[in-house]
Amino acid sequence: MFPQSSPVTVPETVFPIAENPWRLSIAPMMDWTDRHCRHFHRLLSRHALLYTEMVTTGALIHGDVERHLRFNAEEHPVALQLGGSEPSDLAHCARLGEQWGYDEINLNCGCPSERVQRGAFGACLMAEPQLVADCIKAMVDVVDVPVTVKHRIGIDKGESYEFVRDFVGTVSEAGCEVFIVHARNAWLKGLSPKENREVPPLRYEMVHKLKQEFPGLTIAINGGLTTGAQVAGELQKLDGVMIGREAYHNPWWLASWDTDFFGAEPSVLTREQVEEQMCDYMAREFAAHGTPWSAIARHMLGLRHGLAGSRRWRQVWSDHKLKGLHPRDVMALAHSSPEPNMNTAEAACA
Repeated sequence: MFPQSSPVTVPETVFPIAENPWRLSIAPMMDWTDRHCRHFHRLLSRHALLYTEMVTTGALIHGDVERHLRFNAEEHPVALQLGGSEPSDLAHCARLGEQWGYDEINLNCGCPSERVQRGAFGACLMAEPQLVADCIKAMVDVVDVPVTVKHRIGIDKGESYEFVRDFVGTVSEAGCEVFIVHARNAWLKGLSPKENREVPPLRYEMVHKLKQEFPGLTIAINGGLTTGAQVAGELQKLDGVMIGREAYHNPWWLASWDTDFFGAEPSVLTREQVEEQMCDYMAREFAAHGTPWSAIARHMLGLRHGLAGSRRWRQVWSDHKLKGLHPRDVMALAHSSPEPNMNTAEAACA
């Protein structure tokens, strides 16, 4: 049994959400951006806007609301992404999200998976802009927080700018003022969700054109952006940038965001201090909810990306044979030199 630990120390979030929380954000990613991942990311950036994984309306209406909506107060600003296509259900779930304290409600109109399509939501909703508008209006009418949409530039192999222009125009008339645009089409047949993030070509110019045509709307871009230079370039043309996989796989990049993109003082935390903070968080979560440290540690495996010894460090934090150890002991083991011819578990038990 892990001992009770003190609450994790996290710098106070000082970026007012009312200014422009969409300047830089981390994308909602299924199986990745749970509350443990968001806690980790908040240690690295005080100002980036964080998103939940997509939560379906059915999961909230018929499932465990607390399990799906519980989050840590230090995650603010944090947005709830909903998946659904029934206006009344979405209104109910948006109201729940606001009651639980989320700073934004986002509607998923970009996920191309067949499972999501069977539920008649995600990217296939782009073919029904009036339905999306009805969904947005239903949510806007019952909450005071922003209601936003994340979508693609098109579906299947159609390359018409008019398609996405008309979608944005119709939905904006229902009260949506923020559009986060993944600058690829969603191919609804023939590609896996992973391939849909890589195969359809990126067309950033389509997103730029949307901003030119709708200057009063907040337009943020998502898709394929992996460097600070790219982010800075897009921020010259658009209101915001959303980063996905690169933020997850190379999280130390986030430690520079507050200085580079929000004009804040540099972070004083080192990688090791962030790791220590995460160890304390793991112990606290185990004591409070019985969460094994491995369910949390998986999100920080990219923390030492590019550093000498990072491979062994990841191996230690991925070794489920060590699940009985306190996270601080696992950290010590990850930073130690193993004896020759001894694997991680043997070294821990020696």
